[in-house]
Amino acid sequence: MDKDIECDVVIDGVACDARVLFETEEIVVRGAQRAVIPLRKLKSAEMAGGALLLSWDEHSVSLDLGEATANKWLEKIRNPKSRLDKIGVKEGQRISAIGVADPDLIGELTARGADVSTRLRSGSDIIFFGANDAADLARLPRVRESLAPAGALWIIRPKGVKTITEAGTMAAGKAAGLVDVKVVKFSETHTAEKFVIPVSRR
Repeated sequence: MDKDIECDVVIDGVACDARVLFETEEIVVRGAQRAVIPLRKLKSAEMAGGALLLSWDEHSVSLDLGEATANKWLEKIRNPKSRLDKIGVKEGQRISAIGVADPDLIGELTARGADVSTRLRSGSDIIFFGANDAADLARLPRVRESLAPAGALWIIRPKGVKTITEAGTMAAGKAAGLVDVKVVKFSETHTAEKFVIPVSRR
């Protein structure tokens, strides 16, 4: 899906040319008129010809994306990916979830058809590792030992706290022989960072 387009835009009745970006949680309009449209605040989303019409708060916007792109954006707005889709959880995967303070996670994983344990197991395709502070990250070398060679270790950490930072998490992953490859929103309060074993070491 094309997520970065230059097109005609009308924001609250004012027309302009702008660059429009479809981000994970918002649509950003950059031009003579600017707007950040939070997807969670949308009141309506529909198409008129090749334009995508959106309203949120007290604002409205028309994005002349062309019919094909407008259709794809509308579908994505109406049917957003779940967090398991973003993380890449598949039926039958062997998953270990340790220290993750999320009451819904195990149920979501089980419903997806994954083989889930709340204890660390060798050969895990995915490991969810909850880390609340820098001290927790010291366990990464041992956690890494339970990861399948082509598996993914997702470190789940709280957002916006000083006890554990993105830089610190990345450094700890590197020290454990891992490389970071992706970051996704895990919840309103937590971020998930994906680490893998480098191909040369598998």
